[in-house]
Amino acid sequence: MATPKSKISKQRGNKRFAANYKAHSANLVECPQCHELKASHQVCPKCGYYNGVQVKVVNKEEN
Repeated sequence: MATPKSKISKQRGNKRFAANYKAHSANLVECPQCHELKASHQVCPKCGYYNGVQVKVVNKEEN
């Protein structure tokens, strides 16, 4: 089995990682109940529904 000829420093290894790192945007989907954007597979923060079932009671204070 091949072995490295010399130690690779933390800085050099981290540079190799950072060269291929890309930040991704969040996956947002439309809530079927209130049609607001929400994170997929999460309870909707606006209406409290998940998969057609209300799992969280949301207080709606309208002024």
